[in-house]
Amino acid sequence: MSETERIDSEKITHYQFDRAADAMGLDGETRELLKTPFREIQVKIAVKMDDGGLKVFVGYRVQHNNARGPMKGGIRYHPEIDLHEVRSLAALMTWKTAVVNIPFGGAKGGVACDPKRLSPAELERVTRTFVSMLDTVIGPYQDIPAPDVNTNPQVMAWIMDEYSRRHGYTPGVVTGKPIEVGGSKGREEATGRGCVFVLQEAARDYPLDLGKARVVIQGIGNVGSHAARFISELGGRVVAISDSRGGIHHPEGLPVDRVLAYKAEKRSLAGFPGSRPITNEALLELDCDILIPSALGGVIHRFNADRIRAKLVAEAANSPTTTTADEILEKKGITVIPDILANAGGVTVSYFEWTQNLQQLYWEEEQVNRELKKIMTRSYQQVASIAREKKVTLRVAAYMTAIDKVARATRLRGI
Repeated sequence: MSETERIDSEKITHYQFDRAADAMGLDGETRELLKTPFREIQVKIAVKMDDGGLKVFVGYRVQHNNARGPMKGGIRYHPEIDLHEVRSLAALMTWKTAVVNIPFGGAKGGVACDPKRLSPAELERVTRTFVSMLDTVIGPYQDIPAPDVNTNPQVMAWIMDEYSRRHGYTPGVVTGKPIEVGGSKGREEATGRGCVFVLQEAARDYPLDLGKARVVIQGIGNVGSHAARFISELGGRVVAISDSRGGIHHPEGLPVDRVLAYKAEKRSLAGFPGSRPITNEALLELDCDILIPSALGGVIHRFNADRIRAKLVAEAANSPTTTTADEILEKKGITVIPDILANAGGVTVSYFEWTQNLQQLYWEEEQVNRELKKIMTRSYQQVASIAREKKVTLRVAAYMTAIDKVARATRLRGI
């Protein structure tokens, strides 16, 4: 990833904020206050490796805003992560929690490492050392981490255990944990499920028949795999799906359950019977009804946006569309459901998990999914209503909704 691309992630967030703030007539002082992170932390994580050598990793945590509640945001492990990206993602979390109206602010964190090159023991030591260095600035009423790219329930269990060693049993310090140590039923599927709940509402407006829709999904990780399964259960046809090394395509639709089983066994999509290979770049440009980018950011950009042929784009990844691409898609009449709405299902069920931890009273999965559907449906309807009233895109409407809530809380608290 080039320096320009790293800076762009932050520019994208500021651009989207300013576009909505202009539409709202937001004053300059409030803009500056809401755009500036509350706290930024960079740490050096010294870890003894399995071969006896010492290696130093860089870790980050950016706490963007706490006007509406404790800060909330994932931790990602990726070799190219940097402060610009974390700062951008922390701001996105502030707007995401506000747009679905759950009582959190925004934060994000990460460690610059390649977990595929670390043994499980090394990964655990990296995690525990990182948590020990954040010990005084995270907590169930301060900042609550969660899984993100290349982290999972096991990593969250280590975080909970390391924090609990110093503070007593504290499951509410982190969400996305295994159920056995205080996790919530339905959390693993929540982001993909929430995205499909939003698509069900959007399909009525645009209109699309999800039961007949041709869907392309970039990314077969946690979010993309569950979105594929839920769309398939509704009758939609997933005609292409990919992992980091490339994808597979079948114009009549792929058997999602068999694809997921094949990926789990082979750890690759390559060679799936009855499909043809396709690159991640070409996959984005397929003729389809719905495109779901659910991998990393910036995949729809000024060089390929004009070739996007989907009727509807649901941003299951964070910042998958650059600002220039956003304008191109708008001119082409392609509707984009923005990331701060489309992928907010994960943080919504994280809120449910946190609530259950504090009460020590756990919900059945049916209740989790019912409450998730209620919040995602209501949030989409509110954003769509503002978009129609103000004659703006769904993205601008979502930011307007979120900014208004955070600004109001800030003024009421006198911050």
